[in-house]
Amino acid sequence: KVRQKMGMVFQSFNLFGHLTVIENIMLSPMDLLGKSKQEAYDEGMRLLRTVGLAEKALNYPDELSGGQKQRIAIARTLAMDPDVILLDEPTSALDPTMVGEVQAVIRDLAKTGKTMMIVTHEMNFARAISNRIFYMDEGGIYEEGTPEQIFEHPQRENTRRFIKKLKVLELNIESRDYDFLGMAGQIEVYCNKNQIPPKTASRIQLTFEETAQILVSLLESPRIQAVCEYSEATETAEWTISYSGERLNVINNGDELALAVLKGITEEMKYNWNENAELPNQLSLKIQQA
Repeated sequence: KVRQKMGMVFQSFNLFGHLTVIENIMLSPMDLLGKSKQEAYDEGMRLLRTVGLAEKALNYPDELSGGQKQRIAIARTLAMDPDVILLDEPTSALDPTMVGEVQAVIRDLAKTGKTMMIVTHEMNFARAISNRIFYMDEGGIYEEGTPEQIFEHPQRENTRRFIKKLKVLELNIESRDYDFLGMAGQIEVYCNKNQIPPKTASRIQLTFEETAQILVSLLESPRIQAVCEYSEATETAEWTISYSGERLNVINNGDELALAVLKGITEEMKYNWNENAELPNQLSLKIQQA
């Protein structure tokens, strides 16, 4: 009985290929709800009109486009009059040209007050249609909130990186004899993998090299964590470099030549001190756009 109150729209449609469109919609109401053939037919046609496909009632699924199949799948789910509808990546199996028509049907459903739980990677769609967002990561609900909270003010790091489409590289230096060439190679692979423009990639590399050189020369036992974040959305890059020791603002105390190089390739350099952090010194360097 509980399952009958829940409807499911599958990623891959799951329509019966040997049945026509209207037969697909009529089947469950007749078998599970005990509706007569006429009742199921009338309701099925009404739902087909709702999703804009009444003229396809006698077609078979193989004769439909992906977007049409998904709209039929939604109509079939609605035929059971569920209290809650679960939609599993409803647009992921579709060509980009067909995504809009399915999203339009789901938006219309939302306006009726029907409760829906939608699994999706379409961020603009999720933001426009939802009143509650759950970001899933690390095997569970990582962060939740209103669309405004999640998209404008995410509180947790993985959420922020996902929403802003950030590509992340993390490097760690534990001694003065760190593997300079190995880290340079990791940066090159990272830039190539994420198709970062060559000029920006060169600045990412040079920013790390100069900052690492300053810190290693100043810190007796360096512990340095360097995190580069590249945003696909804005094509911007930023290094956040945290390091051990007493309060040390390298912007004011570093090698003058290295700092001059950094100032020439960064838009902004900021220093912060957090005495409660494991690595209390933090330097943020925003790379100039190419």
